[in-house]
Amino acid sequence: MGSDRIVSKGELPPVPEALPEPVVDAHTHLDACGAVTAADVSAMADRAEAAGVTRVITVADDLAAARWAAEASTWDPRVFAAVAIHPTRTKDFGEPERSEVERLARGDRVVAVGETGLDYYWDYSPADAQQEAFRWHIDLAKRLGKALMIHDRDAHEDVLRILDEEGAPDDVVFHCFSGDAEIARRCVDSGYVLSFAGTVTFRNARALREAAKLVPADQFLVETDAPFLTPHPFRGRPNEPYCTAYTVRNLAELREESVAEIASAARRTAERVFRLPTVTST
Repeated sequence: MGSDRIVSKGELPPVPEALPEPVVDAHTHLDACGAVTAADVSAMADRAEAAGVTRVITVADDLAAARWAAEASTWDPRVFAAVAIHPTRTKDFGEPERSEVERLARGDRVVAVGETGLDYYWDYSPADAQQEAFRWHIDLAKRLGKALMIHDRDAHEDVLRILDEEGAPDDVVFHCFSGDAEIARRCVDSGYVLSFAGTVTFRNARALREAAKLVPADQFLVETDAPFLTPHPFRGRPNEPYCTAYTVRNLAELREESVAEIASAARRTAERVFRLPTVTST
């Protein structure tokens, strides 16, 4: 934290040089980044592509965002969607909401059910409501044959327990993984995929950085969670999908691998987990 530069929240970081291999931003919120129209979405995708981030998955956390994400994924071929109700919004998650989420999740360009899971940090929805909704989303992902994208904040043990009790879908992604090496090993042993956001670049995130070192190449993704969690050295600025490139370069240094290896591995994992068309180079 101490060495991270805190600057004006309105100032976007510079678009970095393109990565040597294309990569996928596995989790972003284009609407929260300020996108409203198709032109807005394409402009963000253009900036991302200039940095080597050739595809993005825009993720919903409530019904309005789910409708928008599903529609936005049809506006630009570089954009895909994930839809669910965020655990902090599950207090009033009844049958009408479930039917609408399922309808949207069936869309051809909706590649995951997410973000769902548990959040014990915020006190917006009771734990029992969160857990019931999480179980429903797990079942939906299995019925649709799509990846499950998990939000897990201060709830590692319950998330892992419920996945075990319900039977996990074939593809499980821990979005913005926040555990330590021990939790990472348990996830890896279960076959889950861990997605690393800008937090893995923070110099004070020692436990997370140690966890990132041990994840096999075919079980990690990279993401922005934009507009949040902008990577070092631009912590405090707004985030956009192109900033994935900064996290890729930081992970390469952390794992003592080449930037091309990290980008290529993360892209291949995204293509497998989200059933995206495969590409080989920029």
